[in-house]
Amino acid sequence: MAASMERLFLREACVYTRCYCEENVWKLCEHVKKACQEQIKKCYVAFISNQGRTVPIWCQKASKNAETPVVWDYHVVFLHQKTEHGTMVYDLDTTLSFPCTLANYASEALREDTLLKSQYHRFFRVVSGEEFLCSFASDRSHMKKADGSWMEPSPAYACIQSQESTNNLNTFICMEHNTGHGWILNLTEFLNHFC
Repeated sequence: MAASMERLFLREACVYTRCYCEENVWKLCEHVKKACQEQIKKCYVAFISNQGRTVPIWCQKASKNAETPVVWDYHVVFLHQKTEHGTMVYDLDTTLSFPCTLANYASEALREDTLLKSQYHRFFRVVSGEEFLCSFASDRSHMKKADGSWMEPSPAYACIQSQESTNNLNTFICMEHNTGHGWILNLTEFLNHFC
């Protein structure tokens, strides 16, 4: 099954819009649901953020070099659990292989929170792929300037909406326990659960 997942997710075949990682991952989930439905139960979405919305991630295309992290307000990756290679990470913004094992992503892109000031510690809101497809919505207002122009060009397709909302992105970025969809883990808990 891992081979079929890898064929589904050749980087060049993925829907990608720079700076819209949450929508890029939603499109990956949508593709799995349509093309390989039995695999969606093994797929998860991880929103990476913290209270201050300052999360360093290494090996990002937006960085000038691999040793300089990008400090995102949040980032989103797609996880495929329990393949023969362990959990695989699909990050369309990484310079690492696509996909790569979570162990490799953790050591190269996430590194250790113990090396960081506490304000940069990463937390993960993990949501099943199925739940994400049904519940996520964004009107893209977070990407608009005060004058209404785009900070970055928006995706060509229509905004993603759910039956419950037209915009709930902030509930996914929020790292408060007992709120929103999915569950919250710190870095150690996240790696213990998925590695």
